[in-house]
Amino acid sequence: MSDVKRIETPLTQEKLKTLKAGDNVLLSGVIYTGRDAAHKKMVEALEQGLELPFAMKDQVIYFVGPTPAKEGQVIGSAGPTTSGRMDAYSPKLIAQGLTGMIGKGLRSPEVIDAMKEHGAVYFGAIGGAGALIAKRIVSAEVIAYPELGPEAVRRLVVKDFPAIVIIDQEGTNLYESGKARYRTV
Repeated sequence: MSDVKRIETPLTQEKLKTLKAGDNVLLSGVIYTGRDAAHKKMVEALEQGLELPFAMKDQVIYFVGPTPAKEGQVIGSAGPTTSGRMDAYSPKLIAQGLTGMIGKGLRSPEVIDAMKEHGAVYFGAIGGAGALIAKRIVSAEVIAYPELGPEAVRRLVVKDFPAIVIIDQEGTNLYESGKARYRTV
């Protein structure tokens, strides 16, 4: 594993080139939230020729449905959702310029192919650490689909949001390389 890399959003193609599977990163800047219900609505909007809630180019989506904020908090617990739920939709958003996704768990071959074709990375966040992750969120604002409650699309400003590059833009997958290294030890 490498030293921690500090990455400021937007996540441009130039920045992607510096990220490799296994890199520890601290993300700062604007990221967006969305789970499967929001992803479905965004892909339906694309198919109908409608505008998306935000321009996908060089953006990062965090797969999260945060709990309500308690008094004095920006957001409630904000742990990652299983990323496979977004696999049916992610390739279409990646083709629109989405360059980063944050979640937990495996991704489908179709998502990885889209990442390699268009240039995107998949970051892993620590499941079960939602309360700690929430402390890295400076502001949160619902920008689309408020009817989805916790699954609404939010614009977050984050400071030193901890993540690990699980799959880089070349398709190198830490889940696979990590297992292979373990088997040789």
